[in-house]
Amino acid sequence: MDILYTLTDLRAYVRAHRQAGKTIAFVPTMGALHDGHVTLVREGLKRADICIPYIFLNPKQFAPTEDLASYPKTLDADLDKIRAVRASAVYVPSAANIYPEGFATSITVSGISEPLEGLCRPHFFQGVATIVAKMLIQCLPDIALFGEKDYQQLLVIKKLVADMDLPVTILGIPTVRDSRGLALSSRNVYLSAPEREIAVQMNVILKEMMKKSLGSVRIEEAEAWGLDALTNAGFDRVDYCVVRDAQTLHPVSPDTQTRRALAAAWIGTTRLIDNRGEHDVT
Repeated sequence: MDILYTLTDLRAYVRAHRQAGKTIAFVPTMGALHDGHVTLVREGLKRADICIPYIFLNPKQFAPTEDLASYPKTLDADLDKIRAVRASAVYVPSAANIYPEGFATSITVSGISEPLEGLCRPHFFQGVATIVAKMLIQCLPDIALFGEKDYQQLLVIKKLVADMDLPVTILGIPTVRDSRGLALSSRNVYLSAPEREIAVQMNVILKEMMKKSLGSVRIEEAEAWGLDALTNAGFDRVDYCVVRDAQTLHPVSPDTQTRRALAAAWIGTTRLIDNRGEHDVT
């Protein structure tokens, strides 16, 4: 496996494989890899000849009060996991390479970025859109793969790519969960054993809330039930717990074709997000 540290390394690697007629998949990560990330790499290898994950802890998507300093950093273990699935290469740029002195550009994707996570973390999607756009332009892969756990992020990136005419197909891959249904996340390492017992309830509650919304229960009542259920399960604070149009994240309307149940809630100092679609309960 080749470890690519600079843009020059990345572009030389991509150019050589393009000249050989190879297709390329790209998997963005911030490190602290788990089975969800590994699944994305495996899927990339199924769908393209070459798969290049990148590892870059992006400071621009963290607010000053968030966990950038404490975010898990496990580069050696990450590289071992990528080698184990026989990825072709991995891109590990430095912050100085990605954001050199004088870097002054940011990208905002209006509309889809504004509700839910956009209200709770107003800095977040600008940081995500900027780094993803930069990485896609650096690599210009055929496909890039993202997990559906970060569902709103996936929609933001699809809109970014469409609006900017970037020649890459964005693929959303279903959320990978543990044996009890907890969505895998790098931040799960923050959870104590008792906190994990609370965390596993989010998935169950979202599925039941979606089921209620598809039945005879009004959406407002289903959302109120979900909020109460998360609080009663032991979550300390709920940022949102809603059923929305799966394509726009607007409130469900007569024009809505599919729905998505989404939640973000805190256990102590750990913030968890998850979502469930109609297909999860039908």
